[in-house]
Amino acid sequence: MEVNRTGGYYLSAQSFSISDIIVIAAYFVLNVFVGIWSTCRVSRNTLSGYFLAGRNMAWWPIGASLFASSEGSGLFIGLAGTGAAGGIAVAGFEWNATYVLLVLAWIFVPVYVSSGIVTMPEYLQKRFGGERIRMYLSALSLLLSVFTKISTDLYSGALFVQVCLGWNLYLSTVLMLVVTALYTIAGGLAAVIYTDTLQTVVMIIGTVILTIAAFNKIGGYHNLESVYLKAVPSKIIPNTTCHLPRADAMHLFRDPVTGDLPWTGMIFGLSILATWYWCTDQVIVQRSLSAKNLSHAKGGSILASYLKMLPMIFIIMPGMISRALYPDSVGCVDPEECVKVCGTEVGCSNIAFPKLVIELMPDGLRGLMIAVIMAALMSSLTSIFNSSSTLFTMDIWRKIRKDASERELLLVGRIVTVILVAVSLVWIPILQSANSGQLFNYIQSVTSYLAPPVTAVFVLAVFWKRTNEPMKNVTWWTLSRERRQTDIPLQKTSPERHAWDNKTEGAEEMTQQKWSWINLFCSVKTSKDNMPAPINLTDINENPFWSRVCCINAIILMCVNIFLYAYFA
Repeated sequence: MEVNRTGGYYLSAQSFSISDIIVIAAYFVLNVFVGIWSTCRVSRNTLSGYFLAGRNMAWWPIGASLFASSEGSGLFIGLAGTGAAGGIAVAGFEWNATYVLLVLAWIFVPVYVSSGIVTMPEYLQKRFGGERIRMYLSALSLLLSVFTKISTDLYSGALFVQVCLGWNLYLSTVLMLVVTALYTIAGGLAAVIYTDTLQTVVMIIGTVILTIAAFNKIGGYHNLESVYLKAVPSKIIPNTTCHLPRADAMHLFRDPVTGDLPWTGMIFGLSILATWYWCTDQVIVQRSLSAKNLSHAKGGSILASYLKMLPMIFIIMPGMISRALYPDSVGCVDPEECVKVCGTEVGCSNIAFPKLVIELMPDGLRGLMIAVIMAALMSSLTSIFNSSSTLFTMDIWRKIRKDASERELLLVGRIVTVILVAVSLVWIPILQSANSGQLFNYIQSVTSYLAPPVTAVFVLAVFWKRTNEPMKNVTWWTLSRERRQTDIPLQKTSPERHAWDNKTEGAEEMTQQKWSWINLFCSVKTSKDNMPAPINLTDINENPFWSRVCCINAIILMCVNIFLYAYFA
């Protein structure tokens, strides 16, 4: 072990074995291969193909992508850190998603699909009329993506890399950003969803191995509560109790007055935050809109709901074990001691997960766990890049250039992704100086100010017809099962559009030349005669059999969730 410039500990280059390097290199190669392969799945030369994966996604990659997109490196580090600091109550943030994901698939997605929209701001424009609300929400979403989602994910990913490896921050972050940008720009949403599926598999395998090792270290699950309650650092602050683990650490529902996460907020407050995130956020909804049909969208939500039950066992409890095993570092309370451990005075609970990886994982498996965090970071970044590109292109650029052609919009979407990557790189120095005691609490405190009003607007839009004048197909009560438009509509041709086409024709030819090797590998032709048939963007009809299968699985899922809530309440 060596000491870094902030006083924290990380693995020396000598202790980072060849097997670890091989595992990480194999992960990156596999990730790039899946990204290239996924570009073959749908046409990248249409708006629905690039931004909605051709509306041809099955339930299992959608469910995996929903899970991977939400389980970014910020959540990995944040959940484990908050678990180390306060116990299992933070699992309510994950389990609350179960019901809201079902609400997304059964209520919100049918309305969105019936409306024929691509972005959430576009829905509000269709529902309420006017363009200012669409522009406002688009700008707000873009700012949140850049300054909260990207920043927290990069901060947590950088923290893990520094604690575990001591690698140069710029080198490691640039490597991950470049890899994610390549297949995000090339393949659009389809590439993002399929690589998210790979990331999900890697995350589950890695965290299962780490959890088994952690529980073996403390003698099994039945010893967790006792060893956690004894996790007191040797250096404390006199006349305080901040060094003592919470007595209600193993309780999910806590006192509404003295609890750090009161049960009233867990039930009512979290439901508002979850509705905003799972039902109105572009990153999440865009995946559900890519489904082949409504049954596949429901199946994806069900799979994601089951996967969201796993972080309690595989992230939060390992964070508690980390504090129990290393109370002087993970559980430090003295500001001077904390600065020595992790470089911040407010506590070092955020190092709970990487600390466990350093101490418990042998050669090779340590590389796998590094790949797990990289997978979490890359899956969340690709989702943010793709959804932000969609928001800017479809809501802002089409407002600026009403006659923009499909070719122009696709080019703009790719350019926006490049710009977001550049902004992320510029953000790194700021992240280096950022410190937070519990990263997950920071994330929730920021979103708590913005989620309620956005949630209220969408709930009123979907459920209350009298919010404004009637509009067909944009509320739950006025859904139509007629088959209407077949693709994302564009404005009629104008002289300005022809001028833009002439200007971008050369750029498009250069782009096709650069990616011609991919087209050759995939046997994809881009001529008009070989374009896929138009798809229907507004069809909400379901096969009765699969509709019943989804409903039965949803009931089973809710029963399992209720049992877990009751068991840990």
